[in-house]
Amino acid sequence: MAKVIYPGTFDPVTNGHIDIVSRAVELFEQVNITVARNPGKTSLFSVEERVEMLNESLKNYSRVVVDSFDGLVVDHAKHVGAVGIIRGLRAISDFEYEFQMALMNRKLAGDITTILLMPHARYTYLNSTIIRNLAQFQGDVSEFVPSIVVEKLKTKFPRK
Repeated sequence: MAKVIYPGTFDPVTNGHIDIVSRAVELFEQVNITVARNPGKTSLFSVEERVEMLNESLKNYSRVVVDSFDGLVVDHAKHVGAVGIIRGLRAISDFEYEFQMALMNRKLAGDITTILLMPHARYTYLNSTIIRNLAQFQGDVSEFVPSIVVEKLKTKFPRK
């Protein structure tokens, strides 16, 4: 069974992330969405909240598993038996970073392939930071994120 992981912080998950997942499940038998515990980043949502939002947002995808990890992505990929790592490319500015990471991951684990997928053009400008900023200032994010994320953002940024 061809299994891949799609690692990220997903703080919060966006419709762009969901679009990448929908593309990945067309190509692979199982997609593990892997929430990173990144000590270098301050997250708005806890890992548990992010896993909950992903599970709810992806409940209609029977071949998707949501989990979390800390440490090296390639180690987690090996742990779950993945043959590849999915990464999303929104814009050319993402390419240099993703290219460097793909080469390092290849050096660390040559048997695991990085697969770069592009979301639909309508999501190319979306990222979690933009969503958090928009929500913080009471902007309407409902067009950009699953409904559970809209509700969770309202609890983090209540109306004043």
